[in-house]
Amino acid sequence: MSCPFFSESEAVSINIEELRDKASRLPLTPGVYLMKDAAGRIIYVGKSKALRSRVLSYFTDIGHHTVKTAKLVSGISDFDVMLTSTEIEALALENRLIKLHTPKFNIKLKDGKSYPYIKLTVNEEYPRILVVRKRLADGAKYFGPYSGTSTAYMIVNTVRKAFGIPDCKKNFPKDIGKTRPCLNYQIGLCCGVCTGSVSGNEYRKVFSDISSFLGGSFSEVKKSLTEQMEYASENLMFEAAALCRDRIKSLSKLWEKQKVVAAPYVEQDIIALYSDETCTCLTVFYVRGGAVTDSESFVFGADRIVDEDAVSSFLYELYSVREYIPKEILLDFPLCDDSRNTLSDLLREKAGYRVNVRFPEKGNLKALCRMVADNAKEYAARYNADAEKQNDTLIRIAQLLGLEVVPERIEAYDISNYGSENITAGKITVVNGRFDKSGYRTYKIASTAGQDDYASMREAISRRFSHPEDEYPDLILLDGGKAHVSVIRQLLAGLGIPIPVFGMVKDEYHKTRALTDDECEISIAKEQPVFLMIYKIQEEIHRFTVSRMTGAKRKSLKTSSLEAVNGIGPAKAKALLSAFGGLSGVAAADRASLAAVKGITEKDAEAVITYFAESKKKRTKTT
Repeated sequence: MSCPFFSESEAVSINIEELRDKASRLPLTPGVYLMKDAAGRIIYVGKSKALRSRVLSYFTDIGHHTVKTAKLVSGISDFDVMLTSTEIEALALENRLIKLHTPKFNIKLKDGKSYPYIKLTVNEEYPRILVVRKRLADGAKYFGPYSGTSTAYMIVNTVRKAFGIPDCKKNFPKDIGKTRPCLNYQIGLCCGVCTGSVSGNEYRKVFSDISSFLGGSFSEVKKSLTEQMEYASENLMFEAAALCRDRIKSLSKLWEKQKVVAAPYVEQDIIALYSDETCTCLTVFYVRGGAVTDSESFVFGADRIVDEDAVSSFLYELYSVREYIPKEILLDFPLCDDSRNTLSDLLREKAGYRVNVRFPEKGNLKALCRMVADNAKEYAARYNADAEKQNDTLIRIAQLLGLEVVPERIEAYDISNYGSENITAGKITVVNGRFDKSGYRTYKIASTAGQDDYASMREAISRRFSHPEDEYPDLILLDGGKAHVSVIRQLLAGLGIPIPVFGMVKDEYHKTRALTDDECEISIAKEQPVFLMIYKIQEEIHRFTVSRMTGAKRKSLKTSSLEAVNGIGPAKAKALLSAFGGLSGVAAADRASLAAVKGITEKDAEAVITYFAESKKKRTKTT
């Protein structure tokens, strides 16, 4: 599809005239260009249907460049290009290269970004409502995508309470009548499927109402619940009537958050862009069933290039990680016909149907785009105000700790363990006062014997700085005291890395109290913004490290449980867990399925069956 072209590497910087001359010899064909700095690092990736014209534009009429483009050009020492057959191939290649090289001047999604959906398993006798990451062709109904799991779970929890859906993990109809109903049933928050009083048909009718609600037809659901309430009231069933009334209220409250903007069943995304001298904000409103069900905003710093090529590339990346693409995307900003058609063609390849990318210039659709643009402007204003507050706090931290630079990039470390097993070190990254999930890491401590926090911390940070290509922080914070700081300062001094290190000290209630170097504590009790930022960092690194250690311990327990089976060692246990998705899956598997796993013999399968049968007998006796 593509091939390298004019790849030249030189030890000295090439001046603008030489870059212009090199660009003038490029072909007028589609492709991707990679701008490099003096160290050979790729700082910007772009695409064009005519490489010569596009690349030449960077080195021509430099005085007319925007501030952002001028800053980019001032850092370019060389460039490479890659030819493609079509502009569509160029956009796809550009997207892959941006993900691979993460150039500093490109706008891009956060690493690992994916979008949750609400799933109704309507093909089951007793359907379930779930939050999932993938949209599959499995006969279920999917709604979304939503901008984050918090939004999806908020909707699911509201729907569960409003419709009386169980939130337990019972398997229906298998578990009907096996246990007494829980408290939720007693207080009217659950319809009590486990009691056997709700048939499969009745339960599916409830899920039909849920499907209507999530699909944008609240009026139908409200009418149905109102009729139930009136019937209950007329028949002196006052508790049932009150329950219907409360359900209508909770659903109405949720529905009010979803502004109706279009005809029922319309599905489209509306995208607007706002830019000022401090940042650029791209906001997306997701319209499902004629209503705005969710929104999402992306903010890029003032140093990022936000031109037509960059925006079309970002939009392709945005939709490349989503399982569902609506048939219509409205833009509040124009894209040239070539860019719009190229984006539409790529989205059609992924979606399997035509995706109409439009720039409405009048009427109701234009008004909708303006509404989203107003939201983008408002979001940018709030973002800038928060950024200013965070920057003031970072400046104060630098003053308190006597730092030479403002700590725009902070790394925090913690150690968590389960006895002397599953010792895990965690690292989180804070950039400009905000948690950067792409900089989170865990290190499984292997070379340290027993519970030795200092040695474990030393091993983790030594491994972290064995990767010099990763950007170094301006400040390191440790969840620990003076001794921890002393150990890590000595380590970094030996490595020749001059990064300041401080400890986050806790009080007797395990809450943040102060910062410390290897000699004395620095009180932050009266520095409220500083205290709040350090407190959040300490809580987050503790949460992250403990969650990773707990996950490792849980995995270890599952594996060790299988290793209790005669003839099953670590490798076979791992193979079984992988094949059946966990311990419960292995326990439920039959002999033939077990023996079909690579490395598992008939004898092994028999041993596993016997082990779980005996375990079940023991549990039955104890109960």
